[in-house]
Amino acid sequence: MTQTRLTDPSALTIAAAQAAMAAGRLTARGLLEACLERVAQVEPVVRALTAFDAGAARAAADAADRAGRPGLFGGIPFGAKDVLDSADLVSGYGSPIWAGHRPRGDAAAIAMTRAAGGILLGKTVTTEFATRRPGPTANPWHRGHTPGGSSSGSAAGVAAGFFPAAFGTQTAGSILRPAAFNGVAGYKPSYGTIHRGGMKVMSESLDTIGALGRTLADCAMLVAAAAGLPAPPAARASAPRILFCPGPAEALLTDATRALLAATASRLSAAGARVADATLPPAVMAAVTAHPAVMNGESAQALAWERATSRAQISDGLLAVLDQGAALAPGALDAARVVFADARATYLDWLGDADLVLTASAPGEAPEGLGWTGDPACNLLWTALHGPCASLPAGVGPAGLPLGVQLVGRFGADDAFVAAAGWVEAALG
Repeated sequence: MTQTRLTDPSALTIAAAQAAMAAGRLTARGLLEACLERVAQVEPVVRALTAFDAGAARAAADAADRAGRPGLFGGIPFGAKDVLDSADLVSGYGSPIWAGHRPRGDAAAIAMTRAAGGILLGKTVTTEFATRRPGPTANPWHRGHTPGGSSSGSAAGVAAGFFPAAFGTQTAGSILRPAAFNGVAGYKPSYGTIHRGGMKVMSESLDTIGALGRTLADCAMLVAAAAGLPAPPAARASAPRILFCPGPAEALLTDATRALLAATASRLSAAGARVADATLPPAVMAAVTAHPAVMNGESAQALAWERATSRAQISDGLLAVLDQGAALAPGALDAARVVFADARATYLDWLGDADLVLTASAPGEAPEGLGWTGDPACNLLWTALHGPCASLPAGVGPAGLPLGVQLVGRFGADDAFVAAAGWVEAALG
């Protein structure tokens, strides 16, 4: 991956950038220009952006500087996955059906972040409707490998230094898997934390807006800005209680990922965490089987207009799962939702007094080629459980590409999750 200079503002975390602004060593315009320089250098190779307006971003940065950069996200550039509407940039949802589409308003996530002082640098590449056909984005670590999906451009853009944080969305593994593949942090908050108004929703029961960033704190700051919440908590001082569970995709894990998980569990235990091996109960695992019915059934409803009017512009892969979802037997979708509800209740009982689950972010390193974004099998269960999840960079695989570990928490307890996951991030160094 092309490296940033140590003194380059585009390499700063949000906290470091805001501290430099407060001390008079940096301006919002200076930070933006550093990010735009990275875009000019790397975007022709990485291709993470679908649209951006440098002039509008510069005007917003100048306005932020004149106003003293107010707000939780004051003066910080961000990216937004192109399933979130933006009033001033084309929103195409990764599909030729919507090419050139210009919404009248911003999605709630973008509007709230702008109100908190954030500067939208650009829209980022998504797979087709955040599901199937990949876009052109390459992994900044090695352009012959996928950045993952469906939040491809957001993950690659953060890794390339285009912005310190960007919005992603997750239905199965679309935030956490690309975070792991690109060596950045990813955070999917509890379901419903960020309002989905202005998002091209596919699955009502699953779709969750989250963030990718240089650190978990960067991700949590963007989520807080978008949700209208106070600043997220710092890492807790006391060691958390952790359940170590390779997860439902254990059979798919590479040797490098298995070794990484075991080494991570040992490191956290040595740092003081109480780490215990755990096996998921059958009622929780049942959500893995139910996930395709919910995702595909609800996606068929979400894209009913596109299926009826523009089938020729939908990829064969997506058409197949949409047709499958539309053909579900009467009552099958509701039955799968009941399985989800039972799994969530059982999971909370199983979690007990533990703070976190330690599991895999992805089966292994980013696959070679850009035609497939990788398997979400390590993430889809945890998405169905609706609680907060994070992926943290934790190592490098045999091909020299990043590996991550995933942490999972308790629905609605996001502040406690961020504080405990922050302890893990610090312990992993």
